[in-house]
Amino acid sequence: MDLILCHTTADFDALGAAVGVSRLFPGAKIVLTGGSHPAVRDFLALHRDEYPLIERRAVHPEQIRSLVIVDTQKRDRLGKAAEWLNLPHLEAIRVYDHHIGVSTDIPATQAQIAAVGSATTLVVEELQQHNISLNSVEATVMALGIHVDTGSLTFTQATARDAIALSWLMQQGANLRVIRDYIDPGLSAQLQELLTTALAELQTEIVSGYTLAWVMLETKGYVTGLSSLASQLMEITESDALILAAQHFIEPDERVTIIGRSRIPGTNLNEIFQEFGGGGHSQAASISLRSVDTRKTLAAILNKLKQQTPQPPIARDLMSSPVRTIRPETTIGEAQRILLRYGHSGLCVADPEGQLVGIVSRRDLDIALHHGFSHAPVKGYMKTNVKTITPATTLPEIESLMVTYDIGRLPVLDNGELVGIVTRTDVLREIHQEEVNWNHVDRDTLPNYRQGAYQLLRDRLAPQLWELLTKAATHAQQRGWHLYLVGGAVRDLLLTHFRQSNCSSPESTFNSSLLLTDIDLVVDGYVANNGISAGVQLAQELQQIYPNTRLEVHGAFQTAALLWHKDSTFDSLWVDIATARTEFYPYPAANPEVEASSIRQDLYRRDFTINALAVRLTSPRAGELLDFFGGFLDLQAQQIRVLHANSFIEDPTRIYRAVRFAVRLDFTIEPETESYIRYCIASGIYSRVQGDKLPGLSTRLKGELKYILEAPYWKRALKLLSDLGALKCIHPTLELDRELWRQLRLLERCLQQRDRQQNLHHWLLRLEAIAAHLSPEYRVQVATNLQLPDDSIKRLGLLDQSQTEVEELLPSYQQPSQVVQLLRRYDVPTLVLIAIRTHRDVRRLIWQYFTHWSMIEPPLNGNDLKILGYKPGPQYRIILDELLAATLDGVIEHSTNFEDLRNWAIAFVKNRYPQ
Repeated sequence: MDLILCHTTADFDALGAAVGVSRLFPGAKIVLTGGSHPAVRDFLALHRDEYPLIERRAVHPEQIRSLVIVDTQKRDRLGKAAEWLNLPHLEAIRVYDHHIGVSTDIPATQAQIAAVGSATTLVVEELQQHNISLNSVEATVMALGIHVDTGSLTFTQATARDAIALSWLMQQGANLRVIRDYIDPGLSAQLQELLTTALAELQTEIVSGYTLAWVMLETKGYVTGLSSLASQLMEITESDALILAAQHFIEPDERVTIIGRSRIPGTNLNEIFQEFGGGGHSQAASISLRSVDTRKTLAAILNKLKQQTPQPPIARDLMSSPVRTIRPETTIGEAQRILLRYGHSGLCVADPEGQLVGIVSRRDLDIALHHGFSHAPVKGYMKTNVKTITPATTLPEIESLMVTYDIGRLPVLDNGELVGIVTRTDVLREIHQEEVNWNHVDRDTLPNYRQGAYQLLRDRLAPQLWELLTKAATHAQQRGWHLYLVGGAVRDLLLTHFRQSNCSSPESTFNSSLLLTDIDLVVDGYVANNGISAGVQLAQELQQIYPNTRLEVHGAFQTAALLWHKDSTFDSLWVDIATARTEFYPYPAANPEVEASSIRQDLYRRDFTINALAVRLTSPRAGELLDFFGGFLDLQAQQIRVLHANSFIEDPTRIYRAVRFAVRLDFTIEPETESYIRYCIASGIYSRVQGDKLPGLSTRLKGELKYILEAPYWKRALKLLSDLGALKCIHPTLELDRELWRQLRLLERCLQQRDRQQNLHHWLLRLEAIAAHLSPEYRVQVATNLQLPDDSIKRLGLLDQSQTEVEELLPSYQQPSQVVQLLRRYDVPTLVLIAIRTHRDVRRLIWQYFTHWSMIEPPLNGNDLKILGYKPGPQYRIILDELLAATLDGVIEHSTNFEDLRNWAIAFVKNRYPQ
C-alpha cells in the first residue's frame, strides 16, 4: 500500500498536492492525518468520493510500502501518522514541499522542495513532465490549492511557476465557479462574533512608519478558521502586520493558537514562529502551544517582529544630488530645453545666492509655451509656496506630502541649503522595487534578494578585497556619503552564484574566494565646493591606508583610480572610484558631456541592465542590491537588454558591446534591444564613425573591436555582428561574405603555424584582414579612422601593389632561394594578408616559406668568415646570402652531422671566393 499524507488541519494546498500525487502513483491512498480547515471540510462534504481518501484508522501499518508527504517537512505536523515514518520495511519516503529553510526531521529518500508559492505547483510540474491529464474535479481542487496559498498570485511568495501551473489546471477543466465559492467562503457566525470582539480589543503601534496590530482572544474551545479571521481583521484595519492569539482551556492545561500576517518588506514570520515551534511563510505563519504564558509569548513574537521591521528610507537615501537649478530670469523656452536635455519633469528655481525661491514643472512650461510666452521669464509661472523636506524625512512622510498636496517633487534643504531633490518617480521606485523584483526572483538562487547580495560579496570575494571595500565604506560613511560597488563586479558575482547554484555536480561547489582585477566604486553624496570630487577624496584617503598603490586622477570630472602592480596581496588590481555622474550626448554619436548626479542617474547612463546593478556598501541598508532597470531578472533570463531606446543612437559602439557580452556570457540579445540595433544601423548613424570628425567614437569602436577580436569567441561574435548588419559601423560596404570568412579561417591556420616562431598581434591582423576585404580606396581611410598603427595603415595602402608583385614573380621561380629572396622583402603581416587573399599555388609557397625556408640559416656566420681570413665588409653579406641560397637549393649537400655541413660550407666559400 502506498500512502499520501497531508499535515494536520489540512488546507487546500495540502489536499490539492495530495490529489495530484495520487495521479503520479496510481493506487495510492490519501490520509488526512488530523482534521482540516473549515473550507476544506465543507468542500470534502461534497467531493470526498471523487478522491482516493481513507481514514487513518483503516490503515494497517504492516501493509504500507511507501509514504509521500505533501506540504510539510516536519513529522510533528503528521499527528499520530508520524509513527509510520519509523516502519523498517518502508521502501521509500518522498516529500513535496515549498517551505525553504526548514530543518526537516523526516528521513526522506527523495525530496522535491523549491521556493514556489504552493506545494501543488511542484506536483503539477511533475504531472506535466509525465504527460498525465486530469479530470475537472481533480484540476479544481489543485487550482484551489494554488489560489489559496498564493492569494490568487498576489502574495510575495507567488512565482511565475505558480501562474504557469494554474494556467495548465484551467486547461484541464478547473471549475472557476467552485474555486470562487471556496476562496472567499465568508466568516461563520462564531468567527463574526470574534471579529467584533477583536475590533474592539485590537491594539496598534506605529513602528518605522508601519502599523503593527495585535489582539488576544479567549474562546470556549478550539475555533476553526482563525486564519480567515486574521486575514479579514488585517484588511478591515488596514494594518501592515497582525498577530492574533486565541487561547482556550482544555483539561489539564491551557492552549493557545497564534496566527501572524505581515505585508512589511523584509519581515519573515516563518523565521520568528520557528523559534517557538511553529512555521509557515514569510508573510503568514502560525503556531499551536500548550501550557505557556500567552501574554509573554505574544509579547516575544511582537518584539521579534519589531526588530525585523526595517527602518524606512529617508530623503538622503532617495534624493538626487546635486540639484540642477535655474534663475528666475531664465526664459520659458530655455527652461523647456533644459528639461528635454536632462529628462526632468520640473526644475528648482534659485536666486543668485543659491536660495530656493520656487519650482516650475513641465506642466507649467507647457501651458506658457502653448500661449506663446517662450521668451517670458519663469518667475511669472513658478510656484513660490514650495513644500520642502530635510535629509532625515522618512519615506512615509514624503509619500504623505506628495499625496496630500499633489506634489511631484520635494526639494531637500539642510540648514536652508538646497542639497537634493526627491521626485515622485524616486518614491514609486523605492516602494515598488522590492515587490516587483522579489515576485519574479528565483529564490532558490538568491534566498534574500536584497541583503543576499551583501552576504554574497562577503562570502565569495577574496578576504583582502572584502577588507578593502569595508574600509572604503567606513571612510565614505564618516563623510555622510553613500558608496556603491557597481557594474561588472556585481554582474559577475551574481552570475557566478547563479551558475554554481544551477550546477548539480558536487565538484562544482564554489570553494575558492574570488580575486577580482577590476572594481568600480561610485560615491553618491553632497560634497562641499572645494574643487575636489568625492571620488578623488576617497581615493586619497585609501592611498594613505595602502601606500603601495599608485593614484591616478584623470578627466575633467576627476575620476580617480588606485592601481596595484604585481602586489603580493592584490596582484594587479585596478579600483576606479568615481562620483555619481550622468552623461548627456549633445548630438548622436558624439562624445558625452559629464555632470554630477545621483546613483540612479549614474546607473541609467550605463549600457545594459546587467551592467546597471549596484550594491550599497554603506549603512544604513548596507548590502542592498540596487536594480532600477530589471538587470537581476535579465541575468536570470540570460539576456542583454539596453536601458533606453536611444542608447545605440547616442553611442553606436554599444552595438559591439551588446554582441561582446552576449557571446561572452552565452546570453541572447533581447528582441526589443535587437530591434533598436537594427533601427540604429538602418538610420545610417554609423556613417558618423567615418572620417575624423569623431575621434573619440573611433577610439571606442577600435577598443570594442580589439576586445572582440582577441577573445576566443571572436568568430561567433563576428557572425552575430554580421547578422545584425553592424559591420557597417566599420564601413558601409563591409559584409562578412563567404570569401571574407574563408580568408579569416585561412588566417587562423597561418597564425597557429607562424606564431610558433614569432609573436603576432592576432586581433590586429584579423582587423587588417577585415579592412583588406574592402575596396582599395577605402582601406587606408578605415584604418586611419580606427586609429590603427602607422605600419598597419602603410601595409594596407601598399597591399595591392605587394600582392601583385608576389603573384607575378613567385610562380616563375624554380629554386627555394629565389622564393626566399623575394618574400623576405616583406614583413610577416603583409605576407599573411597576401597568402589568405591569393590563389593556392602562391599561398602554398608562402606557407612553405613560413614553416620551413624562413627558418633555415647559412651553416657559417660572420665570425666563421673572419676566422677563415676574410676581411669584414659588405662582402660578408654577399657571401652569406649566396651560402644561404646554396643551402636552400641543395647545392651544399645536406647532412645531419654539423661538422660535415660546416666543412662542405667552408669548401663552397673557398671555391667561390678564393683569397
